[in-house]
Amino acid sequence: MLQAQIFIDRSDMHGTQSVYEFIMQFLLLHHVDGATVFKGMMGFGRNQKMQRPEELFSFDTPPVMITFIDEDAKITEVLQNLRAEYKGGYIITHKVDLFQA
Repeated sequence: MLQAQIFIDRSDMHGTQSVYEFIMQFLLLHHVDGATVFKGMMGFGRNQKMQRPEELFSFDTPPVMITFIDEDAKITEVLQNLRAEYKGGYIITHKVDLFQA
């Protein structure tokens, strides 16, 4: 199995919709096994500027990570299709094992 993670800013938009909403809807339409959006308390990206959205009087944008999992071929196909529609964000993938009791 393959897990993908997409790192974006919560304020990123795709047209009139937030990027994280767009991506989650995209993943639903492509029948990905499961996905979750996480809001970060602190983070930084390539710009090396620390974002601290939880601090008093901060106007920083919270970092967001979307993580999802499915079979390798499905994740690869979904990411290729997603990149055709949305070029932003930082995407990583890694192999995972599904642990079942």
